[in-house]
Amino acid sequence: MQPDRSISELFAQRRPLRSLEFFPPKDDAGVEALRQTAAALKRIGPDFVSVTYGAGGSTRERTAQVSAMVKEEFGFTVMPHLTCVGHSRTELLDVADRIYAGGFRNVMTLRGDPPKGASEFQPAADGLRYASELVGLLKARHPDFCLGVGGYPEKHPEAASLDVDLAHLKHKVDAGASFITTQLFFDNAAYYRFVDRCRANGITVPVVPGIMPVLSLKQITRFTEMCGAALPEKLVKRLEAAGEQPEIVETIGIDWALSQIRDLLARGAPGYHLYILNRAKSALILAAGLAA
Repeated sequence: MQPDRSISELFAQRRPLRSLEFFPPKDDAGVEALRQTAAALKRIGPDFVSVTYGAGGSTRERTAQVSAMVKEEFGFTVMPHLTCVGHSRTELLDVADRIYAGGFRNVMTLRGDPPKGASEFQPAADGLRYASELVGLLKARHPDFCLGVGGYPEKHPEAASLDVDLAHLKHKVDAGASFITTQLFFDNAAYYRFVDRCRANGITVPVVPGIMPVLSLKQITRFTEMCGAALPEKLVKRLEAAGEQPEIVETIGIDWALSQIRDLLARGAPGYHLYILNRAKSALILAAGLAA
């Protein structure tokens, strides 16, 4: 099987990269719906796509299934996610070997969230506690893996301070990570401050902004509370004024994301990563808007 191209090689082209995130559905009907979404998104030609990894075994097999499907059927460069949750070192190496054997050369390397019902992260027996350890483990096993890691422009919710959070991020990069993809944010100033702090702390790899077009105020409020991101008052007021009119809410969300992306690209961001919740519409509209 032809191995995927390293995302590091794409960044070396010095052009903005466009990527999308899929999450594995829970059943076969969801997989078929995702297949239709992937087919629609093929026309905008993302540089790569990522596939998330379920905590506690919830979607792990479907991560492999979906990754293979979008690679083989649609020709996408695919970056499967891998987390420390519930795995021993031996199990992680086994998963890594299967990813490698499948022709994948890019992995989003994360600690992962605690399983549902758990209040804090606990490593498995002979498992790993930090994403930096997972980066080191994977690079030692397959040195040609290109590894992405996550970054939090507004601080990881569990971090004691921004400085502590940045120190952890630097550990991940020093262990072998090739780029950072940020958690979602809605105020570009937070991203610019984050990049400046990264550079001041010796983190020189690309920092890709993660963008999520809003689909509902209730949903995005829940997401931002989980990840520690702030919702600008101006955006909240617009969404509140739209009330229970999903089409208007979606239009507001897409317009906000479009303004974010235009500003980010104008100021030299290395691309953008869209959290699309397995929906094609917002990504297609954004692509059309950016092409205009």
